[in-house]
Amino acid sequence: APSSPSSPIANEPKYEKRWLDTLSVPLSMARISRYKTGTDKLRSNAFEVLALDGVSTGILQFYTAQESADWLRAISTNISDLTLQNMKMANKCCSPSEQVIHMGWVNERFEGADSSHLYKFKFLALKGSSFYIFSTPPVSTLDWVRAEKIYNLCEVLFKIHKLWLADDCWLQANLYLGIHQDFDLEDQRPYCFSVMVGHGKSHYFSVELGSELAVWEKSFQRAIFLEVQRTGSKTYMCSWQGDTLCFTVDFALGFTCFDSKTKNVLWRFKFSQLKGSSDDGKTRVKLLFQNLDTKQIETKELEFQDLTTVLHCIHSFIAAKVASVDPVFIDSQSIARKYMYSN
Repeated sequence: APSSPSSPIANEPKYEKRWLDTLSVPLSMARISRYKTGTDKLRSNAFEVLALDGVSTGILQFYTAQESADWLRAISTNISDLTLQNMKMANKCCSPSEQVIHMGWVNERFEGADSSHLYKFKFLALKGSSFYIFSTPPVSTLDWVRAEKIYNLCEVLFKIHKLWLADDCWLQANLYLGIHQDFDLEDQRPYCFSVMVGHGKSHYFSVELGSELAVWEKSFQRAIFLEVQRTGSKTYMCSWQGDTLCFTVDFALGFTCFDSKTKNVLWRFKFSQLKGSSDDGKTRVKLLFQNLDTKQIETKELEFQDLTTVLHCIHSFIAAKVASVDPVFIDSQSIARKYMYSN
């Protein structure tokens, strides 16, 4: 492109090399899709990048899987770095108890009218005491109250839905490349996780890269651990044989059950005394505790309006208790990170 003459003496313009953009797509809060829109069909050596405002690169097709992987990795890394910058900026305006632990794009699965699987982009965030689900990323403080769903972190359960493991060669290639293998998969998406919430409901998500799955797993573990420590205890109303009771899960004391009217403690056990449990999948649960004096197992039966929430809370507190005693517990429990190379 011709530039302005450097001096009045110059009769001819000098030429300099400049980038001429056909399309510019900002990567801050952008998302990547390797699948055909709304389906679980993986594109071959191709992907699409969509900006926060919806501007798309179109389908970027590459000659080889390696070229596709190199660009996918580079773009994904840039998006992750920019997301981290956004988190740091947001955390400057938040109190220590409301810090953003992690956030990013995923695909949520829904059931279609013909029982087929449909996918929609969702933006997830772990912030303070809550797990957020957005249709679009929060870009201002006011946006945080506009989430589609908000759940308490003590009352959710993160689970790797499926992680198809083979030899190291497959893992190394499939980590970033997403090379398609002919497995008998439910929906042909290998990197999936569920977040189970109250009343037996759950959200099913998929991510593009194996490394993303590992980050979400560790981030949920950390966010839940921090929230349990901040909260200290959770109390739920329950009943048994016509009596209204209160059941408390306490990070320091363990389990306590007391009468809701008189406040008299009926029984108390440490976390280490819980030896098992069973439930009817609806409202009732049996907790098996070992009496430290008699060494006998005592069964305590309780009935809750939302049993799932209580069971998730118990799981969160026990996991946090173990993690506080054994600092390497969280890493040792990571399913995804055991087999995947992280960024």
